[in-house]
Amino acid sequence: MLIDAVTHARIDVLPDRTAATLADWLREHPGTRIVCRDGSSTYAEAIRDGAPDAIQVSDRWHLWHGLAVAAGKAVVAHSACWHDGPDRVTTAREKRTRERHTAVHALLQEGVGLLECARRLGWGLNTVKRYARVQAADALARPPQYRRTMVDPYRDHLRKRLAEQPGVPVTHLLAEIRELGYPGSANLLVRYLKQGRADPEKTPPSPRRLVGWLLTRPGDLPDHRKRHLDELTGACPQMTALAARIREFAAILAQRRGRDLQAWMTAVLADDLPALHRYVDGLRNDLPAVIAGLTLAHSNGPIEGANNKVKLLKRQMFGRAGFPLLRQRILLA
Repeated sequence: MLIDAVTHARIDVLPDRTAATLADWLREHPGTRIVCRDGSSTYAEAIRDGAPDAIQVSDRWHLWHGLAVAAGKAVVAHSACWHDGPDRVTTAREKRTRERHTAVHALLQEGVGLLECARRLGWGLNTVKRYARVQAADALARPPQYRRTMVDPYRDHLRKRLAEQPGVPVTHLLAEIRELGYPGSANLLVRYLKQGRADPEKTPPSPRRLVGWLLTRPGDLPDHRKRHLDELTGACPQMTALAARIREFAAILAQRRGRDLQAWMTAVLADDLPALHRYVDGLRNDLPAVIAGLTLAHSNGPIEGANNKVKLLKRQMFGRAGFPLLRQRILLA
């Protein structure tokens, strides 16, 4: 679907997503000056073929989302630094990960290729590549990701009581929170306490939540969470650098300072953050469009709302008509 980047009016609907179809449409409708798009190389090629003089603008949401994905990989890679939770018994999954990592690297040291490693071990090639990419098995470790439980609403009370009386019996805590309305079992409370989730110093967030904190504007974080984030990002130089690079990119994006992107990429490449290096490589492959996206006011956002409308129309028409009628309904809706 094509819309006007200024008025947001729907212009046309194409029968497929191929580069040739889009390029043909652009050639048939000359005069396009600016085209907003996501990071698709297919669309970039089509725009270059069909409207070579048009300015391509990479969508800011997709740029921010790409940084979030890269930050997530960096957070997981350094989980051994920031995950300061309680000592845990090695799980079967963690033991298997270490054994597989050892097996792959033992074969690699013997000069065996990746494909031959996969054949000897009986694993998929992508699995072997995943273990071969990292030098230490700890980089593949995943911190425990706890879901919400019925104990969570009473966490503050438990933390206060444990701080006042570290050796308080669990039965006393259970009686106290039941008076406050706790409907769960004693076993759930015991598990909760053994996991260290009632101790603020032993309650690391999940990697996904930590990434969410990193991507949140500092002023929007509560003070206690901001202090916790500072402790986690100060755990190692890489985490400190990651937090700084995210804040810098956020300022470039929000203030439309595309001119500063080159300096930011140079700083990222100087850091020991391979996940962000790959993100920068992606930016370099589409640099003019990225700089335009971080400079111009145009955005790919309006078409997302139109896409939701299209999904509704497709559900209404499922199995009843073909593309011509769907196109008419989209343009007339």
